[in-house]
Amino acid sequence: MPGTVNLSDSGEALGPLPQEFAAIIRPELPSLIKEIGIEVTRAYPEYARLLNGPYGQGIRVGVEQSISVFVDQVAEPTAPSTLRDEMCRRFGRYEAYEGRTLDSLQGAYRLGARVALRRAKKVGRSYNFSPTMMLSFADALFAYVDELESLSREGYLEALSRSGEQHEILRRRLLHLLLAGPPVPRTAIAELSEQTAWLLPEQVTLVALRSPAVLERIDIDNTDGMDNDVLADLSDPQPHLLIPGPVEPDGARRRMLDAALFGNRAAVGLTVPAAEAHHSIRWARRTLELVDAGIVPDAPLVLAEDHLVQLWLLSDPGLLDHLAARELAPLAALTPSRRDRLVDTLRTWLDTRGTAAQMGELLAVHPQTVRYRMRNLESIIGDRLGDAERRFAIEVVLRARDLRPRGAAEGP
Repeated sequence: MPGTVNLSDSGEALGPLPQEFAAIIRPELPSLIKEIGIEVTRAYPEYARLLNGPYGQGIRVGVEQSISVFVDQVAEPTAPSTLRDEMCRRFGRYEAYEGRTLDSLQGAYRLGARVALRRAKKVGRSYNFSPTMMLSFADALFAYVDELESLSREGYLEALSRSGEQHEILRRRLLHLLLAGPPVPRTAIAELSEQTAWLLPEQVTLVALRSPAVLERIDIDNTDGMDNDVLADLSDPQPHLLIPGPVEPDGARRRMLDAALFGNRAAVGLTVPAAEAHHSIRWARRTLELVDAGIVPDAPLVLAEDHLVQLWLLSDPGLLDHLAARELAPLAALTPSRRDRLVDTLRTWLDTRGTAAQMGELLAVHPQTVRYRMRNLESIIGDRLGDAERRFAIEVVLRARDLRPRGAAEGP
């Protein structure tokens, strides 16, 4: 229970905070970090957008480090601050790449310090801190803020010293590493992310573009062109973009794409963990191939999410041909016209399990014709229809055949 703690006697000169102070203030950190986050995002809305975006977790880690290290160094002046230093420099680089000055970041640091000082005064009343103790805390706190600002300024100036061309080269290299997939070391990705101040998100969405691709210059949320956190390689024979986080149907990312891709054709892959980015671009490119084949309807922006069955059934055409040849082998000896009639009947039966009358209506033939064809099918492939796994394989083959364009290889 809080009581009088004689950490300082009034009248003494200002000096380092006693180590006992850390033990008192540490339990306050979780709620203090939350309060600082609320105050900062209220005063600086641009940071609210970042905290709620795909980089939110990384930014929160940086904020927590900035606050926690202060307490750690009170308890142990030689406590390491490597992660905090890296995060502060990254914040500075990010401000430079966003085209902002350091004013907002410095203001956020100082606002956080004022919130922390307000909390310390509240705690100090419970523990009867002396005025000298509170002055020592304020002095140490604002000296610490100067240190954070200095680290961020290092990152900011480092980013400004790099030419725009070099920065884009590094970003493209980062994009290629992300798309290479395992076994690319995460340390290599982390190093490039650090150099470009690109915070690695938990999820990404890849977009495949038709070549040649030219992005329109647009203005969304006061950003000229594509969002700055979008990685792009438009010089690749298969141009592509990497968007941190999902592309919601009515979200800002979708509006950005619709405007920036004006005049281009593109396909959006599935949203996946960052380590699986290579799958997202593969699905996006395959979706464009299905558009070219006439299987998926053409549109300025096609979503792989809307065509998952087609992507799955047609993911390996060669394997599908082998499966079709195996499962429909009993029909191979028939004439093409007879085989087609029996396949149509088989597909209708698999779809509906209907009566001869129902199937006849769908096939536009007499029910007796349906019965005749079904007897033929039973005599030719009846044993396969009685096996659940073989029946499923036949249905997959027939559904895939229906999706493929006329003239494509499809077995018997």
